Amino acid sequence: MLTDPTNLRIPGPTPIPPQVMEAMQQPAVPHRGEMFANMFTELQEQLKRIHGTQHDVYVIAGTGSAGWEASIVNTLSPGDKVLALVNGNFGERYVTVAEHFGMNVVRVDAEWGNAIHADDVRKALDEHPDVRGVLLTHNETSTGVLNPVQEIGAVVREHGSLLFVDAVSGLAGAPLEMDAWNCDIVFSGSQKAFMCPPGLSIIAVGERVWEHTERASIPRFVMDFKRFRESLAQGSTPSTAPLSLIFGLKAACDMLESEGLDKVFQRHVDQGVYMRGELDKLGMKPIAEQGFESPTVTVAQTPEGVTSGQLIAELRDRHGIHIASGQGHMKDSVVRIGHMGWTDYPELERTLKAIDDVLEHIPAARVAAV
Repeated sequence: MLTDPTNLRIPGPTPIPPQVMEAMQQPAVPHRGEMFANMFTELQEQLKRIHGTQHDVYVIAGTGSAGWEASIVNTLSPGDKVLALVNGNFGERYVTVAEHFGMNVVRVDAEWGNAIHADDVRKALDEHPDVRGVLLTHNETSTGVLNPVQEIGAVVREHGSLLFVDAVSGLAGAPLEMDAWNCDIVFSGSQKAFMCPPGLSIIAVGERVWEHTERASIPRFVMDFKRFRESLAQGSTPSTAPLSLIFGLKAACDMLESEGLDKVFQRHVDQGVYMRGELDKLGMKPIAEQGFESPTVTVAQTPEGVTSGQLIAELRDRHGIHIASGQGHMKDSVVRIGHMGWTDYPELERTLKAIDDVLEHIPAARVAAV
C-alpha cells in the first residue's frame, strides 16, 4: 500500500488512493445509458455485500448526514416517539434532526467514552412500548467507541420498532451485518472508510421500512425512498448521477473486495490496537470503554496542561500532519486520530513520532512528564 504524502489523519475525509483518483478522471457517460446502468448495477451488488444485506442500497448526491434526515422523513410522522441512543456528539446531532422534524425523543445516554449497552436499550423500550424508531450510531466518531449493534438490534427487533444506524465512520472499516443484526436502515458516506471524496450518501433500506413509508406524513422529494427504488430498478438515480464520485466509489469497492472484507476489517482492528497502545506510551490515554474501541478512529486525552488546539497546531506547522480536535465538552481535552480506509503503518508511525516530537517542544507537556 502506498503511503499518503499529506498524512491526513483526521477521522474523515480520508486519504484518497490512486486507483480512486484515476477512476474519477474517466470521461462522463450518459447517466441514463446502458454503460452507466451496467456499472451501477454491479456497484449495487458490491454494496450489498459490504452492508451484509439482500436489500437495496441507494447511492445519491449528499453526505453521510443526509441519512439522518432520510431515515426520519421516510418512516415517521411528527409526534412519533423515537428512542435516541446517545454516547457522543454524532448521537446528539441525530437527536437534533429528529427534534427538528417534530419527533418525541426519548433518550438513553451513556457517558462519552462508554458504549450503549443492550440492557439499557431493553429497559427504555419496556418503559416506552410506543417507540416507533431507534436511532443508533454504529461508530461514535467523537469518542472512538464502537457500539454493539448486533446485541442492540436483537433487542429492538424483539420490541418491534425500526432500527436506524448511522454507520458513517464504521462501515467498510468494521463489520456490520445489516440483515443478520436486524437493522432496518443503515447509512454512511463516501468520505470515510470508503476512501472517496465527500459527496455521496449511501443508504441501505430493509424490507420492513416500506410499510412505514405509507403512513409517514413528512413531505419529501429529494430524499424520497420510493423515488430511489424506482430509479434503481432502471440502474440509475432519481436525478443526475454524480458520475465522477460514483466511478470513484466503484473503484474503492473493487479495492475492498480485492483485499477481502475480513482482511480489511482485521487491518483496521490491528491498526487501532497499535495506535491506542503507542499513544498510551506517550501519556495520551484513549478514552474508549475497554472492549468497545473503534477500529477506525482513536480518541485520546491530551497530556495535562496541553490543549488539543496546541497539539494540532504544532503537528500541522512542524510536521504537516493533520489530526482533529475533540467535540462538544471534550473539544480542548482530547484529539481524534483517524486510521480508516487507505492507511498503513508508515503514516501511523510518522504521526506518532511527530506527536512525540511536538510534546517535547510544548512546555506544559515537558513539565507534566517530569
